[in-house]
Amino acid sequence: MTDQGLTRRQLFGAAAAMATLATGNASADTSMAQGRVFDDTTGKGVPGVMVSNGTDVVLTDAGGAWRLPVAPGDSLFVVKPAGWIVPVDPATMLPRFAYVHAPDGSGLPFRFHGLAPTGPLPDSIDFPLRRQPEPATFDAVLFTDPQPESLHEVGYIRDDVVAQAVGTNAAFGLTTGDLMFDDLSYYDRYNRIVGTIGLPWFSVPGNHDINYEAPDNARSRDTFTRIFGARNYAFQYAGATFLMLDNVDYHGTDPAKPNAAGKYRGFFNARQLAFVRNVLANVPPDSLVVACFHIPLRTVVGSDPSFAAENAADFLAAIATHSNTISFSGHTHTNEHFHFPQPAGSHHHHVLAAVSGSWWSGPFDERGIPVALQADGCPNGFHILSVADGHASTRFVPARDPNRGQIRLVLDSQVHRDAIEVIRDYQPGALLSGPIAAEALASTRLVANFFDAGPTSTLEVSFAANAPFQPMTRTARTDPFVEEVYARNAATKKPWVQPVVSTHLWQIALPDALPRGTHRIAVRGTDEFGRAHTAAMVLEVTG
Repeated sequence: MTDQGLTRRQLFGAAAAMATLATGNASADTSMAQGRVFDDTTGKGVPGVMVSNGTDVVLTDAGGAWRLPVAPGDSLFVVKPAGWIVPVDPATMLPRFAYVHAPDGSGLPFRFHGLAPTGPLPDSIDFPLRRQPEPATFDAVLFTDPQPESLHEVGYIRDDVVAQAVGTNAAFGLTTGDLMFDDLSYYDRYNRIVGTIGLPWFSVPGNHDINYEAPDNARSRDTFTRIFGARNYAFQYAGATFLMLDNVDYHGTDPAKPNAAGKYRGFFNARQLAFVRNVLANVPPDSLVVACFHIPLRTVVGSDPSFAAENAADFLAAIATHSNTISFSGHTHTNEHFHFPQPAGSHHHHVLAAVSGSWWSGPFDERGIPVALQADGCPNGFHILSVADGHASTRFVPARDPNRGQIRLVLDSQVHRDAIEVIRDYQPGALLSGPIAAEALASTRLVANFFDAGPTSTLEVSFAANAPFQPMTRTARTDPFVEEVYARNAATKKPWVQPVVSTHLWQIALPDALPRGTHRIAVRGTDEFGRAHTAAMVLEVTG
């Protein structure tokens, strides 16, 4: 059973899921498309449902009919309304909600299969829906950057993360880009693996989901569109509206580069922004709006347009009509939270931790899977979006140990960090945890990595039983634990992976008055959503 209470067979069946959602005899190609949205159970038209060409949005009439202009390369799609489900492929759980208008197909020598010719526009493009219960309180699984570089790494996704997500009591899942790492032939295997989670799964593309041979951005998603249906779309669940946007603007192929990969930037184009405004015009201004895209609105990794969206302000302006908004991205393989002031309320942007962590780098664990520790110190994993009373919160799930705490504590007493010294001085079981000589107390810092913390999160520490808690100081720095792990396991690391400044580190100097012996250090804090977290370590002070 799926979490919606429907069996896979009931999800319209395999034939309906895989069929092109078009009926009638093909007619001469035209710039105006039309069709119906109908109840698959009764055959009756469903009124008041949004249908779009990726820019314009219309509502179906009393009989479920719609009409829209369309150009070659456009996807026509239904915006799944609350309380209804679209056909879902039973093998991959990919929703089938779109018709791609590609009269001549891709027509380009793509390395990976693009769009097959669809021929003239059909007389009627019809979208079936089926009713389903949608409680106002629900969860969704959030992935970003699974990014397998090889078939072995597809297996890591299966065993390290998908296996943890199977059985999750969620309504659906979604991925915010870089499903692949340039090799788009892995899509089928990857989608079938994610399909075993048993949830309808929505995705947007990233900068590694590109047909690099494309001459421009317009043709760069032909493989993605063939498999997933549309590069920009939306759907609704219960009282929430989800905007799924491709904000990777590809500049076109560069034959001089490996795989002919050209440059790109993070950018919301005029069509996307119009689409956002047109969808939200049909959405109550106080209802929850969730936007998903690949390149962040902001990141501490850098301000270059390839790291953060060049025109984030334009996107924020497009959603400014609504007071209850949150957005999710990936791309940087960091875990970051930002709050943007808006006229109708603050917008929360969350850069999600990557499924692949440090691109599947690092020493192997007992299963033969890389530990994949992110460059900001956060473990690899995924997030759970929880919606209750129209409000959203997220929870981070570490991949290999979902029951572990959310805080790592280490001791940092080195003034000069040198990889050779780190390796030379390494002793098993002594990874930044002591013991500490009494004379080194004042120069040693307790460093806490609060994996999913944001700007409003706090941490405080107590250095002895019954001792009062005192605040720790948030510090912009690299995580010493990451530095040590990377230095000691350099041969297992992808060459571009280096420690980066973390947004979720706190530190405090150890009290120089601590007596020799053992001491229990306790840390407690609150995250962005006011939830309490704790961690502890045993400190040994020697003579």
